[in-house]
Amino acid sequence: MFERLSEIPLFRGASKDLMERTVGMAKFHFLKYASGQTIVSAGEPCSHARFILDGSVRISIVNADERFRIGQTLTGPDVISPDFLFGHTTLYPGTVTAIGAVNTVQISKNDLTKILQSDTIFLYNMLNYLSMNSQKCIEGILSLSVGSIEERIALWVVAMTQPTSSDVTLSCRQRDLYSVFGVQRSSFIAALDRLRDHGIIDYSSGEIRVLDRRAMLSVMRHGLE
Repeated sequence: MFERLSEIPLFRGASKDLMERTVGMAKFHFLKYASGQTIVSAGEPCSHARFILDGSVRISIVNADERFRIGQTLTGPDVISPDFLFGHTTLYPGTVTAIGAVNTVQISKNDLTKILQSDTIFLYNMLNYLSMNSQKCIEGILSLSVGSIEERIALWVVAMTQPTSSDVTLSCRQRDLYSVFGVQRSSFIAALDRLRDHGIIDYSSGEIRVLDRRAMLSVMRHGLE
């Protein structure tokens, strides 16, 4: 179990002795979920840090009028929506369901604060993770103002998903999307075709499926080469 916990982003680099002290200091709640079971509901208060030990989960984020839906899969070891533990908005942005059997561990926010204060390894791991997520927004805004349509699409995908996510899907009507981006349908479809030709996405009339999120991140930063 110590080896599995040490693979979680928060605990990477920690020695076994440090992990033993940490487990003794804070309460670790180990929970199991069956396939299809809801782990977190959208809008639920983010009162605990929830880590995936084994298995995969699906996160689905939907806008207010339900026209846009973005889905992503996280696989253990990973953490569910850590950006919403602190700050002004501390509600989960999406509903999380188990894909097959899933084992998780959750730590209350108070105990997490104790852990972060107990050793700089944990503190730096957390700060680096949160900083990486916040910096992508600045890169994305720059691409929104002057970038190509491909870069704007990439911003949506990168900003709405976690760095380690896979099987990313954006479900909505195409006419809603090209209206949001302020472009003509022909230009939008041409951009999707270019991304598909590079093996980065596939798409249908109602869904964009991201085949390579890392490549999408590169598009956001550097354009489509």
